Amino acid sequence: MDKTAKDRDWLDEAFARIAIDDEGRACKDIPASACHEESSNFFLHAASLSLTKSGDGLIDPKLVLSWLLTAHGAPAVTVGLLVPIRESLALLPQLFTAGMLRRLPKRKWAWAIASGVEGLAVLAMAMAAFFLRGPLLGWSIVGLLAVFALARSVASVTYKDVLGKTVDRSRRGRATGFASSAAAISVIVFAVLLFSGLVDRMTLVLAGLIVAGIAWILAGLLFTRLTEAPGATEGGATAIKETIRQFSLLREDPQLSLFITVRGLLTVTALAPPFMVAAGSVGEQPYNSLGLLVLASASASFVSGFVWGHLSDQSSRRVLFLSAAAGGLILTATSAAAFLGLLSTMAVLPLLLFILMISYEGVRVGRSTHLVDMASEETRAAYTALSNTLIGVVLVLGGAFGGLMSVTGPATVLAVMAGLALAAVPLAMRLEDVQQR
Repeated sequence: MDKTAKDRDWLDEAFARIAIDDEGRACKDIPASACHEESSNFFLHAASLSLTKSGDGLIDPKLVLSWLLTAHGAPAVTVGLLVPIRESLALLPQLFTAGMLRRLPKRKWAWAIASGVEGLAVLAMAMAAFFLRGPLLGWSIVGLLAVFALARSVASVTYKDVLGKTVDRSRRGRATGFASSAAAISVIVFAVLLFSGLVDRMTLVLAGLIVAGIAWILAGLLFTRLTEAPGATEGGATAIKETIRQFSLLREDPQLSLFITVRGLLTVTALAPPFMVAAGSVGEQPYNSLGLLVLASASASFVSGFVWGHLSDQSSRRVLFLSAAAGGLILTATSAAAFLGLLSTMAVLPLLLFILMISYEGVRVGRSTHLVDMASEETRAAYTALSNTLIGVVLVLGGAFGGLMSVTGPATVLAVMAGLALAAVPLAMRLEDVQQR
């Protein structure tokens, strides 16, 4: 037996242990040729996503980049722009780029190049942090984060399409969930080091940026090794025509409109952490916020990512329902703790953030799996672009929470967010169980 055959046998055995359930290996919605390559494609997806998700944890704008700019005297306005820039620019351009990207028969190349650009942008952030200070550093990081986010928008609009062509619907959630749990290990190590004080914190943050940049570049290189069959290329149009055509999908598919509504309401699970930290900062904090909060966030991904992925392969609708309920309840508890002045207790805020991030991970895995499985090969790219663009608008509007906080305080903002998450619960139950059709 030659080396290639041995590698194939090893991959197939590992794939069977991780991703094959009692129903067997049969592929439901990818061709036989893609099914033959599914084991290697599954692990390439998992490895590439593990690297990029590790990078996300190491540069986390809500925690790490915000701390970095504050520590180096950057203006508060630049710190406030980090999360909106990162989230909205990763989503808003997708409606206008989906048509162009659809003309590519093999979209893995677009994802790989975009990942490389993300890596270079993060390495440039590390260089800026090493040499610059004050406003110049703040605006440099904001500009580089904008470049990073635009590259992410290309990766996002192509990824689900490639995943849908190379991994069967019954195993996609496990690929993304496995990556989330695997990536969390590196971020947990990073958080423990931050908390321990064994290494200078600034040195660790700069090293984390460098490692993250390299991780994105490696992920792009790995992704080029996917076996991807050429896909449909018809349907590409100019930005204006594509915008008009894709908005008509909201009328044509009520389930898409319902899904986007649920996803929009659940953006509060992503927006809430800075307000939780603000609520916990009303008084002296006896804990190392950066290390403990990064640890809480990473630990949540580690313990829940693969579980949510497995559950999503069975019913992504149920995952979105459970995540909405959990997110609403924990935000209600956080708001109550803030009103009572309990968040300054050392263990309270990290524990609440940990549970919220479990909910957030469920939202991420559930929404990704649901969108891929509800769409066909012909509509998947358009559904992804339209959904992501509208959510980008929602995230921009989420900036109003900052204004509300300046008037009412963070506890009230968290109460409003809790209400929005709970409003998603009955709507999520109305989604189709797309894995069963």
